[in-house]
Amino acid sequence: MSIDHGAALERMRSAAPLVQNITNFVAMNPMANVLLAAGASPAMVHAEQEVEEFGQHIAALTINIGTLTPAWISSMMLAARTANLNGKPWVLDPVGAGATSYRTSTARDLASLKPTVIRGNASEIMALAGESASAKGVDAGDAVSAAQTAASRLSLATQAIIAVTGPVDLVIAPDGRRAQIANGHPLMPRVTALGCALTGIVAAFSATAPDPFEAT
Repeated sequence: MSIDHGAALERMRSAAPLVQNITNFVAMNPMANVLLAAGASPAMVHAEQEVEEFGQHIAALTINIGTLTPAWISSMMLAARTANLNGKPWVLDPVGAGATSYRTSTARDLASLKPTVIRGNASEIMALAGESASAKGVDAGDAVSAAQTAASRLSLATQAIIAVTGPVDLVIAPDGRRAQIANGHPLMPRVTALGCALTGIVAAFSATAPDPFEAT
């Protein structure tokens, strides 16, 4: 398929979408800087007492389960429901799904709330889909190619766009569309929070693109 990436970038930058990020402590600063550099407006708002009110103003939401606490989980659930209620796209980043039962069950609970996009590494997507995975903490132990079936099943089950990221990313839509994106680099796993930052970029484009598959 052909996508006018330049036009999509210009559209996003012109809108400068406000992206709310409930993300982990490690990722907050790099994620905010990447979003700013791309042309979006990031906000790290995670307190349960304000996510519902703040959610009235956002263009998109990201939820990243990297540093889980019970209070943050409550905020994540409320923020996701608020985004859905207001018709705003949101992106789930199931960091470390499969590493612990607590983390996996939380990711599945969030996935049941109908995210627009789920972006994760191969091991996270496989675990979220109920398949056996070989992650090392929050790092993938599986190749992107190993997650193709799991990603297709997960997309159908959640009706979300699934982005499996790695050396060559795989994007799958519930209607069967697929794309591969060869933008990976061997140094990327050596830099913290690049995947988390990508989640924010997907949300920013989802806020201004008519098709979440093309946005992703």
